[in-house]
Order: sequence, then C-alpha cells, then structure tokens
Amino acid sequence: MKKTLIWIGALVIGAVLGTLGVVWLDDVMNFVATVYTRLFQLLAVPTIVLAVITTFATFGSKGSGRIFGHTLTYTLLTTFAAAAVGAVLYVLVAPGNLPVETISNGTQPSDISTQTSYVDHIISVIPNNVVKPFFDGNVLSLLLLAFAIGIGLSKLPESENKAVVVKFLVGLQELLFLLIHWLIWTLPLGIVAFAAQLSAQVTAGVVADSIGKYVLVVIGGNVIQFFVVLPLFLLIRGLNPVHVLGRMMPAVLMALFTKSSAATLPVTMDTAERRLGIRKNISRFVLPICTTINMNGCAAFILVTSLFVMQNGGTVLTWDIILLWILVSVVSAVGNAGVPMGCYFLTLSLMSGIGAPVAILGIILPIYTIIDMVETAENVWSDSCVAALVDYDG
Repeated sequence: MKKTLIWIGALVIGAVLGTLGVVWLDDVMNFVATVYTRLFQLLAVPTIVLAVITTFATFGSKGSGRIFGHTLTYTLLTTFAAAAVGAVLYVLVAPGNLPVETISNGTQPSDISTQTSYVDHIISVIPNNVVKPFFDGNVLSLLLLAFAIGIGLSKLPESENKAVVVKFLVGLQELLFLLIHWLIWTLPLGIVAFAAQLSAQVTAGVVADSIGKYVLVVIGGNVIQFFVVLPLFLLIRGLNPVHVLGRMMPAVLMALFTKSSAATLPVTMDTAERRLGIRKNISRFVLPICTTINMNGCAAFILVTSLFVMQNGGTVLTWDIILLWILVSVVSAVGNAGVPMGCYFLTLSLMSGIGAPVAILGIILPIYTIIDMVETAENVWSDSCVAALVDYDG
C-alpha cells in the first residue's frame, strides 16, 4: 500500500510539472522517461527467455501442458470478450465519418512506417539463426527458441552436465531479478517523468476532438473490459477482483506509463509473486506467454479502428463483416508483440492489405499515445487475471 501511494504521489507531481510548459524541464522529463523505458526493455528480453527455459527445464512436462492449456483457454476467452465488447460499443455509439478534407490533410501512414504484409509478420517469427531475435527483440521468435531449449533440457536424462546447465540458467535468472528489484526501487523518479511527458502532450493539444466518438468507443471498451468483464472472470472462479487488482496495481501503473507489456513484464512477475502470492512456476511460465499472446486491449483497438477506417472508405458494416473482423482482430492481437505502438502498425498493415483509406490512421496517430497507455494497462491487468486463474486452477 505504501509503495502504491508513493507511485500515485509521483504521478501527481509529474502531471503538475508537465503543465508548466518549461522547455528545459520537459526535455529532462523526456530524457528520464526514455532512460527508464530502455532499461525495462533491456531487462524484458532476458526475463522472457530465462523464465520460459527455466520453467520447462525445472518442471519438465509435469503439468506444463495442462498449465499452457489453461493459459491459452483464458487468453482466448478474454481476448474474444474484449473484441466483442468493442464491437457492441461501436454499433451503439455509431461514430460518424470524417470530412473528406480532414482525411486528405491527415498525416500519411506511409511516412510513418514501412508497410509489410501480415504474412511477412508471421514469417518473421520463425528464426533463421539464434542471435538475430535477441538483437531485434522479436518476442515470438525468442519464445520459440526458449520453448525448444526448455523442452530439450527437460527431456535430457538426469546427469551432472544437465544439472550444471540448469543451475547456471537459474542463477542468471536470480541475478536478473536482483537488477529488477533495484530498478523498481528507483521507479518513482521514472513515474514522475512519464506523467510529466503525458501531461505536456495533453496540454499541447495532442488530444483531437474531431474523432471523439471513435475515442469514446476505444477507451470505453477498454474501461468495460477492465472493470466489468475481467472481474467477472475472477468472480466466476471464486476470486476477489478487488484483492487481485489491489495487489497487482504496481504492474498495472507501470504498464500505463511504459506503454509496453513486454517492458513491464519484470514488474508484473515480481508483483505477482511477492504481492499476490502466485507460485513462481506459474508466474514465470504463464506471464511471459501472456505478455506475448494475451492482448485484450490490442484486439479491441484493431477491431474498432478497422471498422472505423473501413466505414470511412465506404464499406457498409453488416454483422457478418463485424463478426469476421472480431476473428481477425483476435488472431492478429495474439500474434502482436507487446511493444509500444505494436497494435497501431499491425492495424496499418491489415488496412493496407485490404485497400482501406489508411490515411485515417495518420489522423488517429496524435491521440494514440493515450489509447496505447490505456490498452497496455488493460493487457497487463488481463495477464494478471489469467495468471491468478491458472494458479487457482492448480
């Protein structure tokens, strides 16, 4: 509780500093925020790899298949629920089309990112050497490698050589968690910087009014999923959602400001084990997987944004189309990496593939910072719920 209050205090201080409009102060806050984001990204990759390898190597196939099955089931259920909530809300709110001149004056997404097909995105997951995924931060490729190494170690006959390798990996993991604890101890400074950065953007008029209904659907869907749907999953299994959220709040707040569930993973795992009491073999197996495939907020964003872009391109949105894109959004979200703006560029790729007016994504871009924060916090909250549910199932 004390740590949460300190973090909230840092949030308030940062928000105030961001509204002052002092250029040198904004530069300092941007610098500090960048440093913290890079440090968590640095720790995130080895955390994911070591967590999966040591879990499989230590526990082998005993229960791993069942745990993975429960994880995948809860992930798909919550992700489909998030997309469905977004679809219903979109139909109820019914955002209108943007003026043609607004679309034509928007920032062209081609100026923002090199467009690649979704097939290329899937192929890039298959590693062609051991080193490249580490340099690229390709989480899915790293998971494939980690699964292979971990399962291989679990299948090796017991020997001194196997014991040495496993002890070495476990020792590296313990060292990594020590570094994570040190970084978390200094985190209030980072929260001040993240909050100041966001506050400065809002003060400068980043939030656009012209697509208010679209934003209402995206943010509203995330809020409903966060406070209604996910707690219902916990309640159905007999878990107290207030207790779970209260214990996991440091990780949720961290996700809100880093806008990266992968970068937040070290905090999520530490918080789940130390505050919520989830068993280590569960948290270190389930959470790295969830960080990669459990993207509730991303699924809702892909669906709502795709419907909005297609509607502006002249597509008549029938329930057949909406149901199809619920499926597309879920599959796409599962294959998305937990990095800042991952959902944005994935949606851009999908819309480019069907010839939709992708210039609209350039208009959405200035407000995506806010959307990305909210959906990342929801993703980590969903990861926490899945881990708690799997731990409860035993």
